[in-house]
Amino acid sequence: MNEQLLQDDKKLQKSFFNFLIPVMLANVLQSLGQVFGMFIVGRNLGVDALAAISAFFPFFFFLMAFAIGIGSGSSILVGQTYGAGNHEKMKEVVGVTLAFTTILSIAVAIFGGFFIEWILRFMQTPANILEPSISYAQILFFTLPIMFWYFVYTTFMRGVGDSKTPFLFLVISVVLNIAFLPPLVFGWLGLPKFGLNGAAYASVLSNLVTMLLLLGYLHKTKHLLRLDKSILKHFKLKKDILVSLLKLAIPSSISMVAISVAEIAVIGFVNVYGSDATAAYGVVNQVASYAQVPAMSIAIATSVFVAQALGANSTEMIKKIRLLGVRINYILGGLIILIMYLFAEPILSLFIDSHNTVLIAKDYLYITFWSYLIFGHTQTVSATMRATGVVLWPTIFLVIAIWVVEVPLAFILSHHTSLELNGVWLAYPVTFCVHFVLQYAYFKLGWQKRTLKAMLSD
Repeated sequence: MNEQLLQDDKKLQKSFFNFLIPVMLANVLQSLGQVFGMFIVGRNLGVDALAAISAFFPFFFFLMAFAIGIGSGSSILVGQTYGAGNHEKMKEVVGVTLAFTTILSIAVAIFGGFFIEWILRFMQTPANILEPSISYAQILFFTLPIMFWYFVYTTFMRGVGDSKTPFLFLVISVVLNIAFLPPLVFGWLGLPKFGLNGAAYASVLSNLVTMLLLLGYLHKTKHLLRLDKSILKHFKLKKDILVSLLKLAIPSSISMVAISVAEIAVIGFVNVYGSDATAAYGVVNQVASYAQVPAMSIAIATSVFVAQALGANSTEMIKKIRLLGVRINYILGGLIILIMYLFAEPILSLFIDSHNTVLIAKDYLYITFWSYLIFGHTQTVSATMRATGVVLWPTIFLVIAIWVVEVPLAFILSHHTSLELNGVWLAYPVTFCVHFVLQYAYFKLGWQKRTLKAMLSD
């Protein structure tokens, strides 16, 4: 990290925003691409097809939790080594991460392929959408290794402060997905009519083409992270790097797994109320991805900047970075959530034409969306701690919030009170508030008393 940047608050803010904006745009664009897919499926193939995708999503998120954990851990290590100016160690981190990612992604794809039907049945997926959900899921499993590689490579680039390249290639990916989707779903241009499976095929093709283009671009521009001999020579499992990576990745993956398994449990509670409720759940989660854009993007930026500051032995900047992230969360997050509340029904009606489904979805949105501001504050505090290598307690608190509060509360309120389905929705803001109290208490009483040191100092 540039020393002048560390000593100048205005330059820090400018650099933070320059990094943050492409990350936010990438998250918005990714959500738009998913929304387009939901629009095509929901409006043309019906509520059942939309519910089929919604039923599979929690399990798919469970599988992606492993990639998210690896990406989170490697981004911190890349940021710390890059901040220290140790490019050789940084490339070693990249090579080892890619080797581990390859092995893990193949294993996860095989696991998913074998157990998807059993998992969907366990989730109480309605019978009328079970078969299309299984078929859709099995196609996506073929692309998991590519998706894992693409995801971790974008985290490498963000780790060195490059958020523009991942954004540019996400644009390409979304455009390709939009271009592939209608022909494959409806059978245009002489292609077979794949229906719902066409949405999965479009995702597979767009990810494959984008990954190949990204690797070619990095090589042509001689990017610091291009896949050449300087990285490939480290394409092996090295104990010191792997131990540090797993120390960060495993708790992050556990966090994501805890979230995804909880969502599997929650959608089981939702599925009891029929496919309209399942479809509403899926649509609101898509809309919620916009409400979460500031929180998730700011957490990524905070993590990268804190990791680089720590690598450069500039611990005095960490507080400034965290406070900057918190302020931005409340300003941008509040604006987006206000828009969601003001235009909830028109927004939801874009995806579904069933009046009953829209009413269910609107209740979900009204009850939960305000609490994403609390969620964002928690994410910024947690990102600060994780970027310094403190991951155990943030993970423990997340698991407690989800499994001691969210899941039991969602079950009790939806099954044993007059709230019924709204009881599931109410469990989310309660959980976010409890999680914030736990994380912030540890941050003040534990983390701030620690001596901070980069994980890979040699």
